[in-house]
Amino acid sequence: MDKYSYISNAHVAYIDELYEDYKKDPEAIDPSWKAFFDGFDFAITKYGEDEKGGAVNGGTASKAEVNGNLATKGTIMDMEQLPKEIKVRALIHAYRSRAHLRSKTNPVRERRDRKALLDLDDFGLEKSDLDTEFQAGNEIGIGNAKLSKIIESLKKIYEGSMGFEYLYIREPEMLDWLRQKIEKEALEFDPPSDDKKRILSKLNEAVVFENFLHTKYLGQKRFSLEGGESTIPFLDALITKAADLDAEEVMIGMAHRGRLNVLANIMGKTYEQIFSEFEGTAKPDLTMGDGDVKYHMGFSSEVPTYHGKKMILKLAPNPSHLEAVNPIVEGFVRAKLDHQYGNDVSKMIPILIHGDAAVAGQGIVYEVTQMANLKGYHTGGTIHFVINNQVGFTTDFDDARSSIYCTDVAKIIDAPVIHVNGDDPEAVVYAAKLAVEFRQRYKRDIFVDMVCYRRHGHNESDEPKFTQPELYNVISKHPNPREIYNKKLLERGDVDAQLAKQMDKEFRKLLQDRLNMVKEKPLPYNFSPFEKAWHELRRANPEDFDKSPDTGIPEEHIKKVAEALTVVPKGFKPIKQIEAQIKQRKEMFFNTKSLNWAAAELLAYGSLLLEGKTVRITGQDCQRGTFSHRHAVVHDATSNKPYYSLNHLKDNKGKFYIYNSLLSEYAVLGFEYGYAMATPSALTIWEAQFGDFANGAQVMIDQFITSGESKWQKMNGLVMLLPHGYEGQGPEHSNARPERFLQLSAEYNVVVANITEPSNFFHLLRRQMTWEFRKPCIVMSPKSLLRHPKVFSPVDEFTKGNFREVITDNQVDAKKVKRVLLCSGKIYYELAELREKEKIKDVAILRVEQLHPLPKKQIMEGVQSFGKDVEVLWVQEEPENMGYWAFMVRNLFKDISMDVVARKPSASPATGYNKVHLEEQKSILEKALKINA
Repeated sequence: MDKYSYISNAHVAYIDELYEDYKKDPEAIDPSWKAFFDGFDFAITKYGEDEKGGAVNGGTASKAEVNGNLATKGTIMDMEQLPKEIKVRALIHAYRSRAHLRSKTNPVRERRDRKALLDLDDFGLEKSDLDTEFQAGNEIGIGNAKLSKIIESLKKIYEGSMGFEYLYIREPEMLDWLRQKIEKEALEFDPPSDDKKRILSKLNEAVVFENFLHTKYLGQKRFSLEGGESTIPFLDALITKAADLDAEEVMIGMAHRGRLNVLANIMGKTYEQIFSEFEGTAKPDLTMGDGDVKYHMGFSSEVPTYHGKKMILKLAPNPSHLEAVNPIVEGFVRAKLDHQYGNDVSKMIPILIHGDAAVAGQGIVYEVTQMANLKGYHTGGTIHFVINNQVGFTTDFDDARSSIYCTDVAKIIDAPVIHVNGDDPEAVVYAAKLAVEFRQRYKRDIFVDMVCYRRHGHNESDEPKFTQPELYNVISKHPNPREIYNKKLLERGDVDAQLAKQMDKEFRKLLQDRLNMVKEKPLPYNFSPFEKAWHELRRANPEDFDKSPDTGIPEEHIKKVAEALTVVPKGFKPIKQIEAQIKQRKEMFFNTKSLNWAAAELLAYGSLLLEGKTVRITGQDCQRGTFSHRHAVVHDATSNKPYYSLNHLKDNKGKFYIYNSLLSEYAVLGFEYGYAMATPSALTIWEAQFGDFANGAQVMIDQFITSGESKWQKMNGLVMLLPHGYEGQGPEHSNARPERFLQLSAEYNVVVANITEPSNFFHLLRRQMTWEFRKPCIVMSPKSLLRHPKVFSPVDEFTKGNFREVITDNQVDAKKVKRVLLCSGKIYYELAELREKEKIKDVAILRVEQLHPLPKKQIMEGVQSFGKDVEVLWVQEEPENMGYWAFMVRNLFKDISMDVVARKPSASPATGYNKVHLEEQKSILEKALKINA
C-alpha cells in the first residue's frame, strides 16, 4: 500500500509490545490503542482460530494470519491481510482522530487538504464493502450497520459544522465521556423551538447593534463583531448553562474586538451609556485618573439568564495588549474562589475570549495554559473561546502561525478543542453547552474555536482589500449569520416568516429611542460582602504620604510568631542547614532580641495572619527564597514532606499561601496582580528570582501595575520584590532597573522603595495593609543585606513606630558636617564602613528608603539639619544613566543643588568582570567620601 493509517504506519515489533501490555492491563496503554486492541480481540474471536486450531464462529482466518505473523517482524504491517472488521474499526478511530481536518468549519473559503487519510483505500477497504454489515457500528452507537451507514454517521458527526480534537486526552474516563457526548448528542442535537427563537433573537441583537453603530457613527473605531456575531448566542448559552449547573459568577477577559457588543448584549451595559460615549457627552470621572477608551473599560452586572436564574458577570478591563488580560482574570478568579466561594471551583468560571492570531502568537497564552493544573494557580478550568476571523490585523493566517490550528496550545494540557462554523449558530450553541458541561464535570480547560470572518478591516476605517482582496471579495457578498440562520429556520419551518423582520424592526426602534436619550434603567449589581471591602477604602490624598501610619504590633504577637517559626512537629527531621536556621531564629527571638531580614519579613507575615489577613507569596523558589534566606516552608530530610511554619500560628485568623511558581514572569506577575485586584484584605507578593527578571513582565508593569488606577479606577496593593544590588554578579544579576519604575511613577500611583533595615521592611509590608487605600509597591529587594552582620533590628522597633521614608544620620556631629551624601539601598553600609575605617567626621549619610512618592519634605529637613551651606551629593552604584539620579535631580533641582557620584554612563547595567566591579565600587566610595581627592 502507498497510504497508511495510524496502524499501517506502525512497526509490528512495536505493536506486539503494545499488545502484550494491553493483555496485562488494558487501561495502561494509550486509549486509542486500547480501542484498536478491543476491536482486534473481537475480530480474532469472530474470525480467528480457537485453541485447537479450528475456525472460531465460522471464521476463515488462518493461524498464520492471526498469530504469526501478518508481516515479517520489523516491517510495516500489511493492511490487506487484516480482517475487515478491524479495518472498519481503524476507520472509525481515524475519523475520531483526524476528521476535524475535513470538517466544514470555514464559512467563507474552502479548507485546505490537510491529508486526513479517511478514504476507503487508506484502510484496505473497497466500494464493494459499503453494503457489508459490520458490528463495528456498535462502536458509534448505531448497532450492526452497513459500512455506508457507518461512514454516513461518521461524516455527520465529524465532518459537519463542528470538528473535534480530543483523542490525545490520556484520561480514559474523560475520553469516553467526550466520545459519548460527541457521537450521541451531536448526532441528535436539535434545540427546541423556543431555543431557536432565542438564538435568532441574540443574533438579531448582535447584528442590528453593529449595523446601527456603523450607520450612526461612520468612521468611528468600534472594532466590530461583524462576521462573528454568533459570539453573542454562544455567551448567552454558556451563561445560561453555567447557571443551570450551579455556577454563580462568570468572569470574562477579552480584547477589543466585539467588546462593545458583549457589553451591550451580554453584560447589560445600557445602550444609553454606550451611545453617550460615542456622542462624546459622557462625563468622565477624572478625579481618579485619566480614563481609557470605551472598548478597554471593564464592567460588572447581575443578569437574569434565559432560564430565569441570576448570574454575576464581570468583564475585566484590558489594554490593547491582546492577551495580557488572561492571567489577570485567572488571578482574580482564584482570589474569589479562595475567599468567597470556599474553594468550590464550580461557583465561578473564567472565560477567555481570544483572537486567532493572538492566541497563536502571544507567548502569554502558553504561560497561562501551563498554569492551568498547577496547585498555586488552578481555577477549576477555563473556557477559551476563539473568535477566529482568519486575519491578524492585516496578516493572513499563513504568515501568523506554523501550526495547523491557532488552538494547538490546548494539547499541552490535554484540553479538548471544538472547531465550529460561525455561520451555524446552533452548532455554536451546542459547543457552548458542551464546553460548560465539560468544565463543570472535570474542572479542566476546554477550547472552542469559532471560525468566522471580519467584515471590515482591523477597524471600521481600515481597507482590508489592501492585503486580502480575494477573501474580502467573498466576504462583501456573504450574508451575515442572522440572515443565514433565519433562512435555515424558514426552510425547516421552525419559525414564522415575519419573526426576523419584526425583531429587526423592534430592535432598531429600541436603539433609536436610546439614542434619543430615552431613560433606561441600568441592570442592578449588588456587591458581595467580599467586594464591599473595596468600597470601604478611600482614595489616597497627598498628605497620606507625608508620614506613614503606626504599624507596630504587640509583644504577644511577636511571641506567637516566634514559637511558630522555631518549632517543628515531633518526628520531623529537617536537613542540618535548616536545623541551624531554626536554631538561629530561636537565638534572635528569645535571646539576642534582634532580628535579621528573614525573621523580620516572616514576622510581618505572621502578624498580618493574626489580624485575619491573607498573605499570598509566589515566585521562582520563593518558599526558600532565591538566596536561601526565607525558608517559609521546610522539608523533612527523609520523606520530603513540607512543613509550613506560619500555618501553625496559635490563634491564627488568616490564610497563608506560598507557592513556588512556574518559570514565568509575565503570566505569574499578571496572576498576582489579578489576585490583588480581587481582594484588599490580602497581602499579595510576587518575588522575582533576580530583579531584572521583571523585564519579562514589562507589559504587566506598564499596562496594569503603574497605570491601572488611572485608566480603570482599580486600586491594587500588589508587592513586587526585585532583588537588586551590585555585588559583582554581572549585568543580569545586579540591577532591577529602578529607573524604569521611577519613570512610570506619578500622581502617587505606586510606591518604589529600597530598604536597608529589617524593621523598616517589616513596617513597609504592614503599611500595605494598614493604609485606608491600596497602592502597588515595588521593592528593590536586597541580596547581601540578607546576611550582613550589621543588618539587624532590635525587637522594640517592631512593637512601635512606623515605616521611615528617610533615615537620617545620628552617627556624626551635625555641626562638623560639610558634605551630605544622599543614597538608597545597600551602598549605605559600604559608605558607612569606609567612613568609619577612615575616621571621616565631616560627611553625613542620609538614606532615602522610599523613592516614590518622593518624601521631599523629609529629605529637605534631613539635609537642612546639617546647615544651609553643606555640599550635597547623590551617591548610587548604578551607572549615571540608570538608577535614581535622573528622578532625584528632576524632582529636587529647584530645592537642592547637588551633583552625582555613580558609575559612568553605560549601555549595560554592570560589568561581567569581578575585578572591574571592585575597582568601580571602590572609586564610587572614595569619591563620595573625598578619599584620595
